[in-house]
Amino acid sequence: MANSALRLSGVDAYYGDSHVLQKVAFELGAGRLLGLLGRNGAGKSTCMNVSVGLLSPRTGSVEVFGKPVTRMPPEVIAAHGVALVPQGRRVFKSLTVRENLMVAARKGFAGTAHAPWTADTVFAMFPRLAERRGQMAAYLSGGEQQMLAIGRALMSNPRVLLMDEPSEGLAPQIVAEVMATIRKLKESGLSIVLVEQNPKLVFDIADDIVILNSGRVAVVSTAAALKSDGVDLRQHLGIF
Repeated sequence: MANSALRLSGVDAYYGDSHVLQKVAFELGAGRLLGLLGRNGAGKSTCMNVSVGLLSPRTGSVEVFGKPVTRMPPEVIAAHGVALVPQGRRVFKSLTVRENLMVAARKGFAGTAHAPWTADTVFAMFPRLAERRGQMAAYLSGGEQQMLAIGRALMSNPRVLLMDEPSEGLAPQIVAEVMATIRKLKESGLSIVLVEQNPKLVFDIADDIVILNSGRVAVVSTAAALKSDGVDLRQHLGIF
C-alpha cells in the first residue's frame, strides 16, 4: 500500500510462553480507516500494544510513515505521532477533565492534513466535556469517559490514532455519537485503526478490513470488496 501510515511486518509476539501473534502483517494507509476484527483472544489488542511499544515483538517490524519504530519505548513511538485510545478508557480519575487533556498535550506535526488539536478544539467536538471541564473524571459517565479518552489521545496531535473497543459498555445512543466522532476524525485526514467486537459498526465506517483468527491474519481486504463479495464472518468471528 503506497504511503503507509502504519505497517506491521511478520510480527511474532508473546505473553510469557504464549505465542499470541504469529507472522502478523498489515498496513494502514495514510488518511484511511482500517477495521481490525476478530473474536476474543484473536490478538487485536496485542497488535495495538505492539504498535505503541507497550509490548515488544519477538520478531518482525513496525514502521510509522516509513520510519522503523520496532522495540522503541512508548514515549518515542508517541513522538512519531502514534496515539492509543485504550480499551477500558483508563482516564486519570483523580484529575479534572481539563487536566486529563493537558497532561497529553503535544505540538502537532507540520504538514498534516488536519488542524492541530487543543483543549478548545476538543471541547468544541465534545460539548459535554466542555460543560464538565472542571469536574473530576471519576464522576463522568461511561460515555463521557470514553469521549475524554478520545480527546486525551487527540491532544497529542497524532498522525495515527489507534482505538481499542471504543464502543465497549456504552448505550446505543452513545455508541452512535462515538462512531460519528470517529467518522469526523477520518474525514479530517487522520489515519485510524479501529478495533471493535461489533463488525457492523466497523463495516459502516472502514475503508479496509483485517480479520485476525487465533493470532494470524485471516482476511485482508477493503470493506467495499467484502460487502460486495461476501465473507463468512461465522468462521472467523463466531457470528451466527
